[in-house]
Amino acid sequence: MSISPPVLFFVLGMVAVFVKSDLRIPRQIGKLMSLYLLWAIGFTGGVKIADTGLDAEALWSIVIGVALAALQPLAVFAILKRKLGAENAAAVAAAYGSVSAVTFLTASNLLDESSIAYGGHMVAVMALMESPAIAVSIILLRRAQSSSGSTEKQASWGVILHEAFLNGPVLLLLGSLIVGLITGERGFEAFKPLCKDLFNGVLVFFLLDLGVLAARRMRSFFAHGISLALFGVIFPPVAALIALMFAKFAGLTLGDATLLAVLASSASYIAVPAAARIAIPKAESSIYIGLALAVTFPFNVIIGIPLYLAFAKSIIGAS
Repeated sequence: MSISPPVLFFVLGMVAVFVKSDLRIPRQIGKLMSLYLLWAIGFTGGVKIADTGLDAEALWSIVIGVALAALQPLAVFAILKRKLGAENAAAVAAAYGSVSAVTFLTASNLLDESSIAYGGHMVAVMALMESPAIAVSIILLRRAQSSSGSTEKQASWGVILHEAFLNGPVLLLLGSLIVGLITGERGFEAFKPLCKDLFNGVLVFFLLDLGVLAARRMRSFFAHGISLALFGVIFPPVAALIALMFAKFAGLTLGDATLLAVLASSASYIAVPAAARIAIPKAESSIYIGLALAVTFPFNVIIGIPLYLAFAKSIIGAS
């Protein structure tokens, strides 16, 4: 299987840092590209749902996705609490229970290139998996602090839940999906040049920028030791395999099962950091952002996604 151009440009961004090139994309342009990609995948997903509707497979995908997002933090917190402490373990648990939209759309790009169909409802699954992990991780942290007798001042649940479910990336993704659902094919035709023709070009530049950022994060992250990095490359395939087992039980198609595995294996470095700054202020951002962005994201984009597709073909069956 050939490597897609967006993945190669991600590698180019990392190489630029390693060879000490001054290649970089201005921060505001990077933020604009991020907003564009969230809008495009949300809007396109809403249009697809409007065309196909929500059938039993879509509902199963949503149930499994939300369940994984709520349960994975329990495992991550239990594994890392002793090594990292409750605050850092909770932040990492939130990141690995939540999802990476860019990993999702990179996988979608691979499925498109491989002519493997998948449902528009998978965008809804991704959006709904963003927030439950944050709430679960905060509950785990609060319980740990309570059992240890901690009396530290904590953010109110209203503030935490608002940041978890209504932060910018989640709101834009869900809002765009609803707009696409309402306007359907008529709305898609009006924006087709933006949400289809322009998409791959923006994705290439966005992954180039992320390659630069990931390589820079690596320098500070690896100061925490190699064992943490091993977690970042071992946990994702395990999570993907568990997701595929559920997908097999539910009778999901190859494309939907692959995307579910990708979502389960990914880690958030956009929505979770925004929430963690408020909900877990003492957590070290270099740990949970560095692990998600400098270890798991490159692993998934370069190795993981093709691996999960191979797993899916073996477990679900080739389409």
